[in-house]
Amino acid sequence: MKDEEVISKKRKHKEEKKQKKKKSRKKQKREEDAAVAGGQDVSDNETSAAKDKGSSKKKQDDPTRIVSSPSSTEAQSPTLQDDAEAEEDTMKDESTKKKNKRSKSKERKKDKKKKDKKDKKKRDKEKRKSASLENDSSTGGQEQQPDNNNNKGSKSDKHSKLKQQKEDEQKILNASNMPSKIVQSSAIEFYDEQIKQKKSEKEEQVRAQDKFALTLLLFYQYIEPIWDEKTYNFMLTRLQKVGQDLQLTGRMRVAREGVNCTLTGSHESIVEYCRTLKRLRPTEFSETEFKLTSDLPQAQKFPNLKVFKVVELVHYGLEGSKAPPIAKFSGTHLEPQDYHKKLGESNTVIIDVRNHYEAAIGRFVPPKEGEGVKQGQPPPKWLDPKMRKSTEFPAWLDRPDIKEEMKGKQVLMYCTGGIRCERASALLKYKMETDPEIKDLGIQGVYQLQGGIDKYFKQFPDGGYWKGKNYVFDKRFAHAPPKIDGELHGKVDDSSSNNVEIMGQCEACQKPWDMYRGKRRCPTCGVPSLICKECFVDDKEGRKKLGKEVRCDLCVEQGIKSKYELRQKDEQDIYEYEKKMAKKGLLRPEALAPNPDKVTRLHLKNMCRKNMDEQTLCEALPGITHIVWRIDRKSNQFLGQGWVEMATPDDAARAVLRDGKLKLFGRPMYISYQPPNGKDIWPPSSAKVGK
Repeated sequence: MKDEEVISKKRKHKEEKKQKKKKSRKKQKREEDAAVAGGQDVSDNETSAAKDKGSSKKKQDDPTRIVSSPSSTEAQSPTLQDDAEAEEDTMKDESTKKKNKRSKSKERKKDKKKKDKKDKKKRDKEKRKSASLENDSSTGGQEQQPDNNNNKGSKSDKHSKLKQQKEDEQKILNASNMPSKIVQSSAIEFYDEQIKQKKSEKEEQVRAQDKFALTLLLFYQYIEPIWDEKTYNFMLTRLQKVGQDLQLTGRMRVAREGVNCTLTGSHESIVEYCRTLKRLRPTEFSETEFKLTSDLPQAQKFPNLKVFKVVELVHYGLEGSKAPPIAKFSGTHLEPQDYHKKLGESNTVIIDVRNHYEAAIGRFVPPKEGEGVKQGQPPPKWLDPKMRKSTEFPAWLDRPDIKEEMKGKQVLMYCTGGIRCERASALLKYKMETDPEIKDLGIQGVYQLQGGIDKYFKQFPDGGYWKGKNYVFDKRFAHAPPKIDGELHGKVDDSSSNNVEIMGQCEACQKPWDMYRGKRRCPTCGVPSLICKECFVDDKEGRKKLGKEVRCDLCVEQGIKSKYELRQKDEQDIYEYEKKMAKKGLLRPEALAPNPDKVTRLHLKNMCRKNMDEQTLCEALPGITHIVWRIDRKSNQFLGQGWVEMATPDDAARAVLRDGKLKLFGRPMYISYQPPNGKDIWPPSSAKVGK
């Protein structure tokens, strides 16, 4: 009941409110009508009063104010006054809004002008810096960092800082006259004259279609000491952003030890990228050599930009403390002219630091006795390490027959761009100082080709001592020296020509061939397959199948018929090499897993049940003295597990370090310590190896 009473009261209250509003509206309407009716009298009385008595200053100053005579005060409407005042307020509000808009627009214009001035100053400053850096690749100091304390201190401090900044800018502009380390060449410099003539006739069309507007950039730079994690992450993101902003494509390998890049883009963007690097880290990139090849067709452009985060710029397996410092041990860098002279000297060994499939289609062929070499003296000798990847080089260099080849001679090294020689030459020179076996060889110096084959071709466009083609990791795939390439351009098709010496041969039919085409790789080791055009066509049309028996010449020579055999060989070679170096105390202390209790008993899991045997296990884990296989009692089958006794605690620690990393028959082996429990006799005499 109480709720109903409350609801009824609320309804009555609402109805009363509505009635009051209606009455007030009617009253207001009557007053407005009366004011309109008496409006003329009011104005007449106002003018007469103004004439007879004179208006006060306040009344004259306020034209909107309505003045009435004493006789007409009752007729004057209060609502009319309210409307006039409201109209006055709205007019004032509109005027203030307009004033505010005008002031805001003025402020925006002023801010824009200030910003434009700042941007212009900034652009001018960058232009001055880039101009100086183009003439001088080194400023001798690090990039200036912004002063976060500019707001602190007195005006004199700020003035002195500005003065210092101007002096620093002037120093950059007045830097030394050392030439910029940019090596440029044109891909069409040695084209046939008729082709050049055709190109000049269609120059406008070529420019419109942008066919020959591509520039290729090759460069690398090792950093010592290596970047810390913060700097490394900054350089990763910064290099990628700069490349994207300049619309470059290609590959960047970025590690804490440096940068290795192969990029394509417009000539202006490539040059600007080089300048940006020097501005970004002036000291670290002051000696960087940028090799540019312009006038390449757009078809040789990389499709996108890829940035790879890597541990080593070139994967030698010499990361971290295993890597000898390049600044201290790197070989002597020779410019192409000086290297060319060395190639003709006697008592010289020339090591090709590239992979074998690269050397198969082109290499340096040094002169023989009577071709510039003095009679009676041994002519220079070219050596191919026959590598599939660079991790095989350290073990190859340590072979006894290679040491004998280098004995008493000077060693020359070369590769495509120079980067692979940096670690290779540093490794050899490091051993010359630390390894007694290498010290006793009496090597007469270690030299490397500055800028690699790429720069050699720029200095010797006819090829010099080079024969065949140079394999490259860009869209050119392989190319002859510029002059020979220019003579061949337009005169030969995809098939090889007698005008250039062919160094390689087809893996299927042994026909002379030097062009890697298609995506086929050796089914055993995975390197690119050298297959001629005819064999490719026959395979495609079903006349001749390129099966697993068609392998690269290196797999055929070494008798490797499966990926497993190759993997086992590589792992064993690297393990043996590192074990040997560790015993000599070279490169780094021997790595051992923690073994505080000196345990020699190990538990092994995940071994291959079909193929695992004693010999394989002992070769994989040196130091085994006893083996106990876990056998199922009912089926008498091997369960893939077992226990071994190691000769020493250090042998056990070396084995445990390879836990999960050692793969036998394609299966990772899991190795752990398991000391004997004392219940059984360990090791059992019946489990002795070789019994």
